[in-house]
Amino acid sequence: MSTLEHAASRPDADARPGIPLVSVVIPCLDEADTIEACVSRARAALQEHGLPGEVLVVDNGSADGSPQLAAAAGARVIQEPRRGYGSAYLAGFAAARGEYIVMADADLTYDFGEIPRFVAPLREGAQLVMGDRMDNIQPGAMPWLHRYVGNPVLSGILNLFFRTGVRDAHCGMRALRRDVLPRLDLRTSGMEFASEMVIRAAKEGLDIRQLAIEYRPRGGSSKLSSFRDGWRHLRFLLVHSPTHLFTLPGAALGILGALVMLTVLTGANVLGREWQLHTMIVGSLLAIVGAQVISLGLCAHAYGMYFMGDRDHWFDRLRARFRLEHGLLVGGALFATGLVLAGVVVALWVERGFGRLGEESLAVLAATLVIIGLQVVFSSFLLSILGLRRPR
Repeated sequence: MSTLEHAASRPDADARPGIPLVSVVIPCLDEADTIEACVSRARAALQEHGLPGEVLVVDNGSADGSPQLAAAAGARVIQEPRRGYGSAYLAGFAAARGEYIVMADADLTYDFGEIPRFVAPLREGAQLVMGDRMDNIQPGAMPWLHRYVGNPVLSGILNLFFRTGVRDAHCGMRALRRDVLPRLDLRTSGMEFASEMVIRAAKEGLDIRQLAIEYRPRGGSSKLSSFRDGWRHLRFLLVHSPTHLFTLPGAALGILGALVMLTVLTGANVLGREWQLHTMIVGSLLAIVGAQVISLGLCAHAYGMYFMGDRDHWFDRLRARFRLEHGLLVGGALFATGLVLAGVVVALWVERGFGRLGEESLAVLAATLVIIGLQVVFSSFLLSILGLRRPR
């Protein structure tokens, strides 16, 4: 269940008297060595700074007595049988009653004494506060692969795709206002939940702020798998950015294919030679694949907007200006042009007594235009079908 559905399934906590100001949510899976200390330090930080609050521990199926230890330390324990970092937080968010939610791991890598620092920007109007560990990592706290490769690369890609401006996109200590959860509509169950929150916040235009914090060596054993979880994050970033996954590569292939075909048709001398039929076929394949990938990208944009609540301003402008009929006209024109060129090739063939076909490059161009024209026509219909669910 997403955060949007969770929010719709129960009344707003702000409407009930006596609610805590801060909910500290801690996911837990076999953290018996550290969970008591985490709960105690979180409660102490709230009390020392006069913040009415609660500490929630979301147990994700521990077999080492972690839930009992957390409850004994004063936490409210929530059971979430569905495994996964995201699943645990979704359950914790659904149970949280505070106006502000502070997130932190149960392995003592984060200082729970920093909770008031995370709450302060929220009280000033921030909607999401991210920790930034990168300048304060204690020796042995983070493997070199994560510190110098994984985190910088994934955070860099995230900022390239979504312009979040967040330096440490995978920091596990962060805070947010509970009233923004319906807008975030978080859904993922695994470690990519961390990326989803930042991406959705950026797309919604939330006020995101960053705090420099310290990162310490963990207690207990790590649940991370460097390559598996890294790939899941990268995959998540790609599938949530159809522009970079489909549209830009498709445009590059299409333009390259068109240039290759133009080179052959004009007989231009490139690299000291003229290029013939086989090069024309390569250009045709590039152009056809490029057109197909672009159409997939447009459909992916439409699906994200109509079914996943994404925001995409350039696609909105495109949708406002172009409709099904425009796509049909463009596709039909390409298709008709291809048929005319094919007719010219056939006429020349007949004129030469059905001998050797001498207009191979023109025939390839005709076939290319016919295929791309059909792609445009049917992709326009598919976009129109997806648009049946668009918000009015």
